[in-house]
Amino acid sequence: MGFEKVCAADEVPVDEALAVTVGDLELAIARDGEELFALQNVCSHAEVALSEGEVADGTVECWLHGSCFDLRTGKPTHLPATEPVATFAVEVRDGDVYVDATEALNGVRPS
Repeated sequence: MGFEKVCAADEVPVDEALAVTVGDLELAIARDGEELFALQNVCSHAEVALSEGEVADGTVECWLHGSCFDLRTGKPTHLPATEPVATFAVEVRDGDVYVDATEALNGVRPS
């Protein structure tokens, strides 16, 4: 499978996330400043879209209960979530965002 184009980099708003689909996975492409990250688009605490949450200081916050997840590791940084979400490799090529969703970087199996 390898890297697949998921969106244009300028489609991802600063300090926000964009929902995309790669195969059968729902992912959130998050922009923290100039950096882009890909993570599973579902909170591990309450199954809601992380792409609808706020992105700041290297984390994304779930809008429902306030769980936060590290964009690099997927680990929860704020309760009530205690389980990590899957993170994936991202590359930007010629203004487009590519994600390799074949295997999570952090070893977490997407639900």
